[in-house]
Amino acid sequence: MCPHDKIPSKDYAVIQEVHEMSTVLTSPMTPDDLLRMPDQGKGYELVDGELKEINVSYLSSFVAGRICTRMSTHVDQCNSGWVSPEGTSFQCFPDDPNKVRRSDTAFHQLDRLTPEQARSEGHCTVVPDLVVEVVSPNDLAYEVNAKRIEWLDAGAKLVWVIHPEQQTIHAYHADGSVRLFKKGDTLTGEPVLPDFRVPLEELFRLPAKM
Repeated sequence: MCPHDKIPSKDYAVIQEVHEMSTVLTSPMTPDDLLRMPDQGKGYELVDGELKEINVSYLSSFVAGRICTRMSTHVDQCNSGWVSPEGTSFQCFPDDPNKVRRSDTAFHQLDRLTPEQARSEGHCTVVPDLVVEVVSPNDLAYEVNAKRIEWLDAGAKLVWVIHPEQQTIHAYHADGSVRLFKKGDTLTGEPVLPDFRVPLEELFRLPAKM
């Protein structure tokens, strides 16, 4: 095209629109973008400016719901803090302020989360004391490990990684120690939930006809 030729106005408008769309599609997503998605982006996390779909199964959600119920009952009785359910979003990672992760269950001790912070709209910016990750069949081991490390590096004191299929739980502590709970064991929450107890048999028991 000769530099003196003029682009028709309607064609220029189309070119401009395509350019703007391209810019939007290639720009990193932000935590606010995630909140503007339908249902506030439920089912997605935000890592390195990109959406990351969360792998779930009915069994993993079932187990997450059960552990959340047990924890909530205990915490309510002790008045020891806040329990948040599966899908709660957290923007609390110092290495990447725009990273958003979702826990399967989480617990904040009473002195870590104020009512004002709990009422704030958007992603929670206070790292939980205890994080629960329930592994689904399509989860990759290195991704599960990466999330566990991220939670601990951000300041979590304890991370439970629950494997429903194997009926095991690995408890990762901030001091680097790890404890394996398996069939016949009783899950405990020291030092975050010192009086919490739930037998693994109860946690992994599936509904059955009487």
